Amino acid sequence: MSALSPGKGPAVKLVAETRDISMINLFYNLLALISIIFVVPYHLYRSITRGRPTAFAQRFGFIAASDLAKLAGSDVIWVHAVSVGETVAAIPLIKALRKRYPHSKLVISNVTETGRQVAGKIAGIDLCLYFPFDYPFAVNRVLRKVRPSLILVMETELWPNFIRAARRLAIPMLLVNGRISDKSFHRYLRLRWFFQPILRNLAALCMQSAEDARRITAIGAPAESVHITRNLKYDIAVPAQTGQDRAELRNRYRIPADILLFTAGSTHNGEEEMVIKAYTAVLAGGRNAIMVLAPRHPERAAQVAELLGRAGFPYTRRSALDARQEPFSSGEVLLLDTVGELLNVYAVSDLVFVGGSLVPNGGHNVLEPASLRVPVLFGPHMNNFKEIAALLIEFGAGVRVADGGELTAMLGSLLDDEAKRQEMGNNGARLLAENSGSTERHMAVIEQFLGSGIMGQGSSAAQLNQK
Repeated sequence: MSALSPGKGPAVKLVAETRDISMINLFYNLLALISIIFVVPYHLYRSITRGRPTAFAQRFGFIAASDLAKLAGSDVIWVHAVSVGETVAAIPLIKALRKRYPHSKLVISNVTETGRQVAGKIAGIDLCLYFPFDYPFAVNRVLRKVRPSLILVMETELWPNFIRAARRLAIPMLLVNGRISDKSFHRYLRLRWFFQPILRNLAALCMQSAEDARRITAIGAPAESVHITRNLKYDIAVPAQTGQDRAELRNRYRIPADILLFTAGSTHNGEEEMVIKAYTAVLAGGRNAIMVLAPRHPERAAQVAELLGRAGFPYTRRSALDARQEPFSSGEVLLLDTVGELLNVYAVSDLVFVGGSLVPNGGHNVLEPASLRVPVLFGPHMNNFKEIAALLIEFGAGVRVADGGELTAMLGSLLDDEAKRQEMGNNGARLLAENSGSTERHMAVIEQFLGSGIMGQGSSAAQLNQK
């Protein structure tokens, strides 16, 4: 009897673990089912208030026959990026996939409307979809219809039913450009019992740093599936911009060539007041300057316009700019209420402040202006971009300001110092050049699954982890 007990132990444990996972799945799906009564009205409200289609068909797994026809007869690679930031970060990887697998079809899915708008402008994408709600019937239907050969999920989008369905259908799913923030890590650890079985269904996890790799392993990912592939955001491809290119862009936005342009991008509620105050001080100091104000969520444009009106600033919305013939003059504001143009505006700016950082929102991507050789200001709340913010300071490409007062002081100082701005801009380009290479590291992992159909890890990715 005793000789048999060692064999029974693992079997009993496996049965218990399987039973526990089944109970977790049942509990999750019951909650998901109940959530329908909240999810549907919420999305309907957002669609009506923002003047956008609900896309309920796609969100419940129904894809139009005309869309499916675009994928017929080809291998399909599916990239999922929840919103704007993840979509932009995925562009270097999408370009590499298109180049290396020219005969495959590329599908990109998003959760947010703004992410969907940005995705629709990416060259080489064959089909854009809204990501399905995480109900078993929805995810099973869409996966069986699209039939991808590989799924790449940007950063940390962990939808249990979608991941389990892909595993059942033998579709390898990779987490790419993965990261675990300080705040999220402690939450994931407390729920390790829930996330561990989900992570074990992923074929590989490509993490931005050694710390991210350590954290995802602590949460429950198998160490042998985790790879350190760096951050795709450092691989932003920035075309060389000539003086003529810059002049044409400035002309498009009615910005005179001989005037300073300050852009406050991706701002949140509570930041616009500080930015407007800083701009007021810049003008009071006798400087000739124009400001572009770009709220992170364009639907807040009316609220921001009200702030500008109360402060006495004349402004023009980007959506109404085509009707304007005369160029902006000092003291005016261009209110960017459209999606997908912020990089263009950054490219012709003299100085940029990136929002979500003076208020506790975790910050936004400061590499975008830095990649365009534009000096960057940001606030103290950069939890989601801690490593990038530290590198910008280390390389001398950006400055952290503690509050609105420091923003005002630094804005005036840098607008008065062209040589310093140029030095910071060059440092930003150097930062990206020295930290690039994430795309190829990701591709070394991806190549193990495309065409092979295997779920294991190979030597090339392991070798990358040793570098």
